[in-house]
Amino acid sequence: MVDHTVLSELSYSSFQDKSIEEQLSMGIRFFDLRIAHKQNDSSSDLYFTHVIYTHLTVLETLLSVAIWLKSHPKEVVILDCSHFEGMDDRCHELFIFSLKRLFGSKLCPRTESVLTLRSLWASGYQVILTYDSQSALRHQELWPDIPYYWANQRTAQGLISYLDRNKDRGRPDGFFVSGLNLTADKGYILTHPKESLRVLTFSNWECLKKWLEEQIPGSQSKSLNIIAGDFVGTLPLCSLVIALNQKLVRKNSSSIKKTI
Repeated sequence: MVDHTVLSELSYSSFQDKSIEEQLSMGIRFFDLRIAHKQNDSSSDLYFTHVIYTHLTVLETLLSVAIWLKSHPKEVVILDCSHFEGMDDRCHELFIFSLKRLFGSKLCPRTESVLTLRSLWASGYQVILTYDSQSALRHQELWPDIPYYWANQRTAQGLISYLDRNKDRGRPDGFFVSGLNLTADKGYILTHPKESLRVLTFSNWECLKKWLEEQIPGSQSKSLNIIAGDFVGTLPLCSLVIALNQKLVRKNSSSIKKTI
């Protein structure tokens, strides 16, 4: 007997369709990494998870990131590690040791007071590694968790209303993420078993795209900081974010000319 509820939930658990190397090459620089240790697994291997586990281990995937960064010395990534399902203190310490060994001097310490590309380049830092666990407090290479504005909505209208409300409250200090991630609750999944998160995302994309194009980049109180989304390999999220940055560059160039 097949549990169709489980099969339906699995179809709503796939968020990306490109490898991490492909995402890096397309321009993705922020990675939301939800990490878990499998139950009854005697090894220390960790996997990415969202209902289902990935086939590749976390360290296998992050090794690909380290190799990519070595051949792109002026690129900087933010790795946001969280959830840590099934991990005890020993598992955390082993994982943190492996992260420090893997990225070494590329890790930017949280004590760094100036975070500009020029300062990061000068110090050889390429990785800002956040770690949402008390285990991180003993390690200056690990940053605290980044606030993630997750709407928990299945429509573009609901998601946009949530993000706009957060914009009206003003931006927090430091990094923050605005998630363009749609979410289907269990009731919707049960009544739409032939759909998927991909269908949901694509059917709402034009509305999300229009909202994103209207955003104002920069350090203003209602400006966005990090923008996250699903299926970035197929949807043109990268080009839209790059266009926002180019808008900021043009604005700054114009201001410089006026002062001259």
